[in-house]
Amino acid sequence: MSLLKQYREQKLAIQKLQEELQALENDGKLQKEIEFENKLRALMAEYNKSLGDITDLLDPKGTSSRGAKAGAGKRTRKAKQYKNPNTGETIETKGGNHKVLKAWKAQYGNDVVEGWSTVLG
Repeated sequence: MSLLKQYREQKLAIQKLQEELQALENDGKLQKEIEFENKLRALMAEYNKSLGDITDLLDPKGTSSRGAKAGAGKRTRKAKQYKNPNTGETIETKGGNHKVLKAWKAQYGNDVVEGWSTVLG
């Protein structure tokens, strides 16, 4: 592609973006959102609160519909402790891929072994 052609395409793209930006700036909804944000930030400053304080105040358990706060990808599994009442042996695992746990499930059955579990904090 020639440099001149690239220049013209970029210029056209900038012009289009400027038109879209102008349309957004004239949108009443955007103006209301900007006004809300400014008032909210002023109120937060008045009471010396951060955004984290506000979200904790409004959603103390962190049950936001947008997902977890940090690392909003995978959820971590809870560790479980299994105690075999027959042998007194105890194991801790986060998943079902534990060698001893698999052996117990093969010997006693999944439902029985799951009855031996307690979820750790």
